[in-house]
Amino acid sequence: MQEHPIILFDGVCNFCNGAINFIIKQDKKRIFRFAPLQSEIGQQLLSKYSLSAEKLDSFVLIDNGKAYQKTSATIQLYPKLGGGWKMMKGLWIVPQFIRDFFYDVIAKNRYRWFGKKEACMIPSPEIRSLFLQ
Repeated sequence: MQEHPIILFDGVCNFCNGAINFIIKQDKKRIFRFAPLQSEIGQQLLSKYSLSAEKLDSFVLIDNGKAYQKTSATIQLYPKLGGGWKMMKGLWIVPQFIRDFFYDVIAKNRYRWFGKKEACMIPSPEIRSLFLQ
């Protein structure tokens, strides 16, 4: 598992699922692996990195033995997509408390604004190998 960066996401959130589908589409080298926060493996990884298993409103990137959350996770992942996405690394100049304030507003309202599924997404056969079980 550790040779690939792992993205943990809210598996019932429509916005989060859209973001994951976007990342999968942009990840031409297929370096990322994915797991819903609600899954058994997601819960195990949260525990391993001492992250709250009850608070499922954060996007988590696990890379090289370190867990990143919220906007720090996003800023870490975009350069790995290559191309023009490397420029997103420049967002580090915005202080984290400002970046995460906006992240938290979206996270708090994501179900109301974008909707929610009854169960975690089921990946298509073409991308199923990218999801941890």
